[in-house]
Amino acid sequence: MMFLAEHFVRPPEWTWWILGYFFFAGIAGGSYAIGTLLRLSGDARDEAAARVAFLVSFPATVICPILLTADLGESWTRFWHMLVNVTPGQTSFSFKYWSPMSVGAWALLIFGFFAFVSFVDAWLSIRRGKPFLPGPLNRVFNIVGGLVAIYIASYTGVLISVSNQPVWSDTPTLGGLFLASALSGAAAIIALLIRNRREASYSLGRLHQADGYFSALEIVLIILFFITIAASGALSREMPWLVLWFLAVVGIVGSLVVAREHLRVQASGGGAATVAGFRLDTLVVSILALIGVLALRAAVIFSAQ
Repeated sequence: MMFLAEHFVRPPEWTWWILGYFFFAGIAGGSYAIGTLLRLSGDARDEAAARVAFLVSFPATVICPILLTADLGESWTRFWHMLVNVTPGQTSFSFKYWSPMSVGAWALLIFGFFAFVSFVDAWLSIRRGKPFLPGPLNRVFNIVGGLVAIYIASYTGVLISVSNQPVWSDTPTLGGLFLASALSGAAAIIALLIRNRREASYSLGRLHQADGYFSALEIVLIILFFITIAASGALSREMPWLVLWFLAVVGIVGSLVVAREHLRVQASGGGAATVAGFRLDTLVVSILALIGVLALRAAVIFSAQ
């Protein structure tokens, strides 16, 4: 039996700026989380790829408040005003635990601290061969930062889920879907950046394999997404965006195919020609995966407006 949800709020009228914010927030959080997992793997051969992940995370984080403020269409100090009450005579920190926007702004600021320190640490490790933080402390720092990163990567999906907009409030899958998509996109961009780096070649196959797991989870959550919005009567809103969903699925399937091929080659012991082939596959599949991440977010965001 179909359950028709009741919606009673105006559409948010978000622009393409917010799509960029959702995309880069996912890449920032996903890259940091993957960098942490690579560093905690215990294999020194993963360290080069972990540093690349941290180098990606901070610039992506910096872009987020710029895009968010641009979408608001107001002063460039608007993001700052979400953190600090600038009312004359009442200046203080502004934290509203009941407001998802306020919690998200503070989470982004806190995550920015972790992303910046890890960025500096990775840069010093590459340029001078000496990290900013000693090994054990670095790992503890990354674990805490990684937890915040997972929150950032899933936050945008959770944020729109608590609204009363059609589609967004009709499914409980968006937090998990955005997180899986963010991790997949982050794995893709890291693999793209290390594909020609000899010192990071060991991690390339591992990233493809991890991307395969993230992509499999995405497929499951996309199926659940369509089942739940169909049950609520909101399925028709997704029909105009099927091309975007197609692009998202193409990126996911590409990641699954390469992950499966990696497992097959790993079992058979591949050679130099196979490694060269993976570099080509990495270029194509990573680009398709990133397009898919962007397309998925666009389909979800704009179908509710």
